[in-house]
Amino acid sequence: MGWESAAVAAWEAAGRRRRLCGWEIFTVDLPAHGPEQHEPLLVLHGFPTCSFDFHLVAEELRAGRRVLLLDMLGYGLSEKPDRRYSLREQADIVEAFVAEAAVGELALLTHDMGDTVGGELLARQAEGAWSVSVTRRVLLNGSIYLQMAQLSAGQQFLLGLPDEWLADGLPLDGAAVAAGVAATFADPGSADPGEVAAVAELVAHRQGERALPRTIRYIEERRREEQRFTGAIERHPSPLAVVWGAEDPIAVVGMVDRLRAARPDASVRVLEGIGHYPMIEAPAALAAAAIEGLG
Repeated sequence: MGWESAAVAAWEAAGRRRRLCGWEIFTVDLPAHGPEQHEPLLVLHGFPTCSFDFHLVAEELRAGRRVLLLDMLGYGLSEKPDRRYSLREQADIVEAFVAEAAVGELALLTHDMGDTVGGELLARQAEGAWSVSVTRRVLLNGSIYLQMAQLSAGQQFLLGLPDEWLADGLPLDGAAVAAGVAATFADPGSADPGEVAAVAELVAHRQGERALPRTIRYIEERRREEQRFTGAIERHPSPLAVVWGAEDPIAVVGMVDRLRAARPDASVRVLEGIGHYPMIEAPAALAAAAIEGLG
């Protein structure tokens, strides 16, 4: 299809669609720049966006390592069925992608909902149900302690709707999605309009804005099973680096202090003047912090 954003078209061209767990899933498998000196890096995106969030930092992350990304079911360029969504199913899809990529060990970079999907994978590994070795982790802004989260008006609106495809006539379109994303930036007025429009275009792809009342149910699932998901983030023995935009209005920076209390060995980098999407708001700073966190 034709895209308004050249960056979106380039991102689509860099990836491929695979049949994973019965669904059409968009994946990106970027080879290392130069000799492959490090384990591959698996990148997991958040709600309501997709792997394109990382297109501004992907080149830096590829220095000496292969980088794997995907759009989870219901997101971005992947299939968006009208059905109930599950974090466990998302983890199944990630597992299938990693298996197809023939990766036996990897580092993990996660954001927002991806933090929770990553937590499920770590829990499975601890249980002996996933044999892939996670060597180190970088955790970005996400509501890992949901009782501390300051959910936006848009999130609360979606959670108040039935878990079903959005009805015609409700006030949610691409402009509303773009405004909701920009509102999570430290300074919404400084958001690059081209980047925000591209992100919103991918949310709306395949009528994705109508799927939002279904995909946002991950919040309810994470609330029910926080001990499993966040517990695994806290307990997994791999080295943990936390990189956090300090001005996030939803996943507030106080979560970093709580995580640091649970994992005093974690390295922490707080990015001042940055909000929920550091990879979009400050890609150079995020890339540098992530690479440092990956050791």
